[in-house]
This record gives sequence, structure tokens and C-alpha cells, in this order.
Amino acid sequence: MNYESIRKDPKVAVVGLGYVGLPLAVALGKAGKVYGFDLNSKRIEDIKKGRDTNGDLSRQELGDAHLEVSTDEKILQQANVIVVCVPTPLEEGTTKPDITLLKKATASVGKNMKKDSIVAFESTVWPGTTEEICLPILEKESGMKLEKDFGLGYSPERINPGDKVHTIDKITKVVSGHNQECCNVLAEVYQRAAKNGVFKAASIKVAEAAKIIENTQRDLNIALMNELSIIFEKLNIRTYDVLEAAKTKWNFLDFYPGLVGGHCIGVDPYYLTYKAEELGYQPQVILAGRKINDQVGERIANRMIEELKKSGKKPSQSHIYIMGLTFKEDVADIRNSKAKDVIDHLKKQGCTITGSESIVDKETVKKEFGIENKLLSEVHEKFDGLIIINKHQTFKSIKTEDIKKVLKEDACVIDTKHMLPELSKTTRYITL
Repeated sequence: MNYESIRKDPKVAVVGLGYVGLPLAVALGKAGKVYGFDLNSKRIEDIKKGRDTNGDLSRQELGDAHLEVSTDEKILQQANVIVVCVPTPLEEGTTKPDITLLKKATASVGKNMKKDSIVAFESTVWPGTTEEICLPILEKESGMKLEKDFGLGYSPERINPGDKVHTIDKITKVVSGHNQECCNVLAEVYQRAAKNGVFKAASIKVAEAAKIIENTQRDLNIALMNELSIIFEKLNIRTYDVLEAAKTKWNFLDFYPGLVGGHCIGVDPYYLTYKAEELGYQPQVILAGRKINDQVGERIANRMIEELKKSGKKPSQSHIYIMGLTFKEDVADIRNSKAKDVIDHLKKQGCTITGSESIVDKETVKKEFGIENKLLSEVHEKFDGLIIINKHQTFKSIKTEDIKKVLKEDACVIDTKHMLPELSKTTRYITL
């Protein structure tokens, strides 16, 4: 394996140009030519036209990067460093990891990689996946052998959709390789983008584990807040008020209760527990946290039903307005949004639902949630209840008085983000 050839002239290709791959390709593309491969033809055409439909990169940022993108996997033949950034979701309706896309992407890389290349993975996986699953595919498809012909590495992605502060050029990038020389060369390549520096992990498996516990830790902290909010509700005190007081201590961690959706925090812990169970250990704390967080949507819906009945209303005759349907604030992505859990549980009780999502088009909302999407300015009816799920920037200019105009006098408001506490003076106002 000739690592010096990569040092002298690194030619990078990125497989998968989604939330992780495109920002990485653009960051690396500021230092030199980068090749991008994605099977989504619309995504490729948008990038060529300078559009990032995910909303993370501007036209200028795309234009400034030296990118060549294609749906043809043969473009990978131009590179000597190939980085795989494809999604690793769960099987539909289960908590079982689905690495189908990862295996397919790895096979494409194997068929097109050339001798004296390094293949690095960024997709979130359980510890051991890169060497135990991806490596055999690479060797089979390429006919080459690790170290003799190519190097292998792993660098956990740390892209936070919608976050303009913790971008790849401002964070520490963890890098690992199958041996120290491979790790060193990968570190040099990543330093072209990660200006804040890189951390060389002890091994590929260590780097994989580090990634998966970052989100597992967040999941558990949020689960604790969600469980505390259940207890405090029974004590008739607001969790938000308790946390504001507790935060005055210097080492108190700043977490709040809420819905946990998206592709990382609500998914990654299951990759770790899957491997643990395979090894004969039954995780307890991690799965307990997952159970609590997965029940929040139903809990919110049940609380609304309870309040409707308290005021003498039948759920089947009640109309609920839900603000913010994406999986997190200011991110135009509704995949694995837990707003759907709230909506589905309310629908089962017969409620009529109208959504208010300012950063997703009406057609998408109708298709994914089965409800109408009306901004506040488009609403002419009055609602029996309001649920605030996301605190988008576009919502922050909304006045309390404008909200009150679309609510009936006895309406219940469940504000999961403490966005409009002023409503507590005039409505039944509930926070998690």
C-alpha cells in the first residue's frame, strides 16, 4: 500500500450527498477537487444548479467548492480516498438496524476503487461493522486485500442539521484507520476541512463506539427530563420552572423534555443495543430511555384528549391546530418526525387536525401526515386545542394576540417548547 501517493495528491470522493455527505464534500472541495456520487438524480441535478434542498448550504457555498457530482458510480474511479456517508436507519416499524444502503454503497465502492486507495466510512454503525461487514464486501468486489492494496478507516460524522455554529470547519473530527499510517494519512486529508483539528482514535472500533454513544448520551438525558416531567406534572409544578432553577448550579446539564425524532438520537442507541444483545448482554438503561422517549407523542395526544373531555368536548367533534411538523427546529426534514405520533394518536380518537409548517410545502405535509397545512395568516376557523411542537425561527415573530384569535375561549394549549408562556394568562396552558 502506497500511502505517499495519497499524501502527495489526495483525490477525494464522497458517496451519499445528503445531510452528512454534501457538507463534507463542500468543506473538502474548498481545498481541492472532490467527486460526489449519489443515486438520487434529482439531488444531483439540484446540486449542479447550486441548490441544497436541505437548506444547509447556500448557492455561493456550493459554487465555491470544486465539486463534480454524478449518479454514475464510475466517478469513484477518479479518487484515491473514498468516504461513505449513506444513511443507516431502522427497518420499517421495528428497532432493528437496517444497513442495506451501507452494504450497497460499499459494493459500489469495491467495484470502482483503485489500488493504493483508502476507504473511510462515516455512517453510524455498531462497533465492528466497518471491519466485520464492510471490509469483506470491499475485498470481494475489488479482488484486492487490505493493507496490501488499500487502507480502511472510520470517521464518525458530526453534522447537526440546521446548526450554523458547529459546522465541520469548527469542530474536532475524530479519525481512525486500520493501522497508524492509514490513520495519519486520513487525518491529513480531513484536516483540509476540519480546521479545528482532528483526534486520532485508538482504533476503528473505538471511533465507531464514540459516535454511537454521543447520541445515546443525549437520548438518555432527554429521557430523564421526559420522566421528570411526568413526575412534576403529578406534583402540579412546571418542569420548565424547575429546570430554570436547577440550571443555576454550575454543573447542571442543560436538557429539556420533548419529542425525540430524526435520524440520530432516536435511532443510534438501537444500533448499540442490537450489538449488545448479539453479544449476550441485555441493555437496561439505554432501552428504558428509548421506551420513555418513544412514548412522548402518545402522552401529548392523551393529555390533549383528557383536557378536551374535561371541558365537556367530544374528541370526534374537536379541531386541533399543530405548529411545527419537522423533526427539529428550522430543519426542513419530516422523516421520522414524532409529530406524526401525536397526529396519529389524535386521529384515532376522532380529532380533526390542521397543521402549521412554515418550512415544508403543503403537498408534502398532506402526503406525509394526511392533514392540511395552513399558516396562521391562512386560518379562518377557531380551534379547540393547540399543540406547539417546534419553535421555528419563522414562528418567533408570531404574537400571542394572533394565536388567541384562532383559539376558542376554552381551548387547551400544549406548548412543548415554552414558546408562548403568555398564553397561560388566558388559556389552559400546559408545558411538558
